[in-house]
Amino acid sequence: MSTISVIGCGYLGAVHAAAMASLGHRVVGVDVDEAKIESLSAARAPFFEPGLEELLASAQSDDADAPAVLTFTTDIAAAAEATVHFVCVGTPQRRGEFAADLTYVDAAVESLLPVLKAGDLVVGKSTVPVGTAARLAELIRPTGAELAWNPEFLREGHAVEDTVTPDRLVYGVPEGAAGEQATAALDEVYAATLAAGTPRLVAGYATAELVKTAANSFLATKISFINAMAELCEAAGADVTLLADAIGMDDRIGRKFLNAGLGFGGGCLPKDIRAFMARAGELGADQAVAFLREIDSINMRRRVRMVDLAREVVHGSFIGKHITILGAAFKPDSDDVRDSPALAVAGLISLQGGTVTVTDPQAIDNARRMFPDLGYEPDLDTALRDADAVLLLTEWPQYRQLEPEHAADLVRGRAIVDGRNVLDPVQWRAAGWTYRALGRP
Repeated sequence: MSTISVIGCGYLGAVHAAAMASLGHRVVGVDVDEAKIESLSAARAPFFEPGLEELLASAQSDDADAPAVLTFTTDIAAAAEATVHFVCVGTPQRRGEFAADLTYVDAAVESLLPVLKAGDLVVGKSTVPVGTAARLAELIRPTGAELAWNPEFLREGHAVEDTVTPDRLVYGVPEGAAGEQATAALDEVYAATLAAGTPRLVAGYATAELVKTAANSFLATKISFINAMAELCEAAGADVTLLADAIGMDDRIGRKFLNAGLGFGGGCLPKDIRAFMARAGELGADQAVAFLREIDSINMRRRVRMVDLAREVVHGSFIGKHITILGAAFKPDSDDVRDSPALAVAGLISLQGGTVTVTDPQAIDNARRMFPDLGYEPDLDTALRDADAVLLLTEWPQYRQLEPEHAADLVRGRAIVDGRNVLDPVQWRAAGWTYRALGRP
């Protein structure tokens, strides 16, 4: 059993701390936010993530026969007994720029310096611009500790699974004996994961830092590619869903992430590809990733096109019309509304005179804080009542499974715009609905 500290107990840190405890390590989570620490100490997750609260509860048992192996505190001194320290703080987009804001990463590492001792290992998990690890390693080295970079690959809604049973482990380590020692320490931390057959790649700092941003950029490219094809399909009268099925049968391409619709959002893909462009520019390699600017642009155009489709189904104007938005989170199984395409569309319709009601099974509170002027209704049937048009913008199961006959009894106008291409148009049209979707006739 290793003794581990996790610095930063937001989305990444809370999940990582609980998962490491579930793998048999003694873990202390440290954060400056007292309310967050109080919540986590009571086994209440400050955000929605399936399975996390159960993991928190099991790791903080007060059973004398099974003492707690996970604790949370605001006192950085509690990290002194740990030998491996994970840095799990956020790297948001810098205000007014594309670049990542490293304020929290730098502060987390600096807070650790007084408690580090020779032989300790600091492990960065935050998504950072390439070159950050080398800079931080020099800051840490006088303490006798070393730095490794171990990027995270979490999918919101599957974060517990992705931490306990990841599809790969990447270690970014220094050269020579220090790198061998860092690799051995990480192998001990991830012993159970490696024993389960998880692939492991050991690289230098720069490669490890690039893995996450390169992966997110590729996924964003794939999503925006099929959305660009959706624009072409609309112009040509083709069906982008069938097109995606056809090209996805090529095993060099694959069907995953070829779902045309409203595009991507959240706290990772948008800001990561922008930070990737910014850092490439600083390195003089901006032309290498210039295509990402168009990827970003295609993604943002989806939101405007969704508003256009919605306006069409209510005969040209939102004024005096009641629009129901199914979904506020940027994706299902999450309450994250950062850069949510659904809320962006809702806000644009409201600005154009529509009366908007947003419903979501988990994200209403977060959405209300961000867009307080919109209407919110947690009950689906109540949200549908008297709607002139319905927009499905987050593909929660209950929205995918919505019966058109049932919905027809509640709404005022039978018009639905499927922003995620997850409904059966034949079924909805047979029930008397006007059905529209991005990239479909």
